[in-house]
Amino acid sequence: MEPKQPEMAARHEKYKRLIARCKALAPTRTAVVHPCDESSLRGAMDAAREGLITPILVGPRARIEAVAAKQGIDLSGIELVDAPHSEASAAAAVALVREGKAEALMKGSLHTDELMGAVVRRETGLRTARRLSHCFIMDVPGHADPLVITDAAINIAPTLKDKVDIVQNAIDLVRDMGVEDIRVALLSAMETVNPDVPSTIEAAALCKMAERGQITGALVDGPLALDNAISEEAARIKKIDSPVAGRANVLVVPDLEAGNMLAKSLSFLAGADAAGIVLGARVPVILTSRADSVMTRLASCAVAALVVNARRNQPGKAVA
Repeated sequence: MEPKQPEMAARHEKYKRLIARCKALAPTRTAVVHPCDESSLRGAMDAAREGLITPILVGPRARIEAVAAKQGIDLSGIELVDAPHSEASAAAAVALVREGKAEALMKGSLHTDELMGAVVRRETGLRTARRLSHCFIMDVPGHADPLVITDAAINIAPTLKDKVDIVQNAIDLVRDMGVEDIRVALLSAMETVNPDVPSTIEAAALCKMAERGQITGALVDGPLALDNAISEEAARIKKIDSPVAGRANVLVVPDLEAGNMLAKSLSFLAGADAAGIVLGARVPVILTSRADSVMTRLASCAVAALVVNARRNQPGKAVA
């Protein structure tokens, strides 16, 4: 067990670098939706204390204030928008974005479906031309850089058309995080195109689309199996000649089930942390879990802040 200690101690170094990149940025005005339990309320206030966000708490005032009083959380100077229940909280938070009063959304103690339902509502939501997709920004012990996995939370069985947006959203995110050398691996169970395995055919099509400029900003290759996507040794043994193989920093999974299993395997078997963000809406949506560590919550807020900052510098750019 002893050899693992330095590795585990350093595992948050990647998240700390992301947070440090935000120190020179103005805090992101963030509507925190229905923060009616300790973890969601404290997470928002921790991010505010770090200068990552300026929170606007949206939800039942009495419940939020009761949680704050019970847990000793100081809400002095924090704006609070009263809403009677979770569904109303989501609608009110989305309205704040549409009015230009908030630059990001942060999930509190409501169901993800309730929040995302308000985000995607056609008349009053925050849709863009892009498909919404989720990215896990994984801090994996022993892996030098953050590893982005998409989509493991929103799109259940994405079509080829959906995957174009899923890939582009991830590329734009990693660029906003300050990474210039972006390498996207389109994952499957194998690294050869097999007509009997649809994900390999879609991977090949996505590669050709990248060659033709329909996907931009990164090196894209696939199909690749997980081992030869992230292990240079595995890629060498299998004689895969690719600028992505063994060096991928974005992993695009075939469907939600594969992505969810991959992310949770890294978390529970490799000790990884998983910051999460939804892209493709007018603003980034910070999705946190009650099980998230303080550092993971801060990293999710930091990633959103970097996305918002990129939009501030390019006003015409859609958030992705």
